[in-house]
Amino acid sequence: MFTELSSYLDAFIASADEGSFSAAARRLGLTPAAVSKSVNRLELRLGVRLFQRSTRSLSLTTDGERLYGQVRLPWSEIGDALTDLSQGAGKPAGTLKVALAHTVGRTYFVPLLEEFVRRYPDVVPDLYFDNRQVDLIAQGFDVAIGGGIELTDALIARELASMHIVLVASPAYLKAHAAPSQPQELARHRGLLRRSLSTGRLTPWTLKNAAGQEVVASVRPVAVMDDPEALARAAADGMGIAMLPLAHVLPLLDSGQLVRVLPAWHAETRSLSIYYSSRKLVPAKVRVFVDYIVEQFRASGYASRFRGA
Repeated sequence: MFTELSSYLDAFIASADEGSFSAAARRLGLTPAAVSKSVNRLELRLGVRLFQRSTRSLSLTTDGERLYGQVRLPWSEIGDALTDLSQGAGKPAGTLKVALAHTVGRTYFVPLLEEFVRRYPDVVPDLYFDNRQVDLIAQGFDVAIGGGIELTDALIARELASMHIVLVASPAYLKAHAAPSQPQELARHRGLLRRSLSTGRLTPWTLKNAAGQEVVASVRPVAVMDDPEALARAAADGMGIAMLPLAHVLPLLDSGQLVRVLPAWHAETRSLSIYYSSRKLVPAKVRVFVDYIVEQFRASGYASRFRGA
C-alpha cells in the first residue's frame, strides 16, 4: 500500500511541478501514460479531481493546489531522508534541482560542475536556466543562485559576491562619440536601457562614486531590452552605452569588445547569493553543493571582480 501511495504522490508532485504529464514522465523515467494512470488512481482514492486537463494544458484544481501546498515539502523531506538511509547515512545522493540565471549560470557555475560530480558521483545536478526570480519552495528547487530572491523564514542565503553595475560601450562607439567625463554628459549619448522582468519598468541610471556622491543620469534611449546578455551584445556591436552588472560583461571587458565608461562611477544591486531551504533536515546533497559552490566561487577570484576590485 505504501509503495502504491508513494508512486501516486511522486506522479502528482512531478506533474504539478512540471505542468505536464510528459515532462513529469521524463523526470521520473516513466511513460506519460503511467504518470497519468497514477494521478488518476490518486484522484479515485481521494474522491476529488486534482488537475484540470485539456489537450494543451494541465493545471491544478483548487483541491489540487491545496494538496500540493500541504505535501510538496514534507514529501521531499521524506524522500531525502529515505535516500540518505538507503545510500548510507549522510551520503550525498539523488537529483539536485538548481535554478540559475542564463549568463551567470553558464559562464561562472557550469565550469564548476565537473569537479563537483567527480567528488559526488551519486548527485545529479539538474539545472534550470531562467532570468526570472524563482519561488524556490513552491517550484520545488533544492538550490537557487542569483540575486534579489526575497528571504523568508523558509530560506537561507549565503552571499557569494556583492555586485557592482557599470557603464560599458564598445571601442568603436567611443571612437565615434567622445567618451563622457561626467555623468551629466551621458545626456548626449545613445543609451541601451534595461526593463525589469519583475516590474516591467525601466531601470534608472543611479550612479555613485567613491566619495559618496550620487546622481541620476539621463540618456537618450535607442533601444530597450529585458535580457542583460542581449544588452551586452548590443553594446559590443556599437549601438550605445549600457549599464549592466559586472557579472554579465566581464568576458566582453576581458576580450576588449567592451570598455568601461565613467569607471569612477557605478551603481549597486543586490548581492549574488546561493539560496536553499531552512528546513531542519537539509539533505546531504544540498549541504555539500552549497559548501562546494561557496568555496570554489571565492577561490576563483570572481567575488572580488564582481565588486570592480
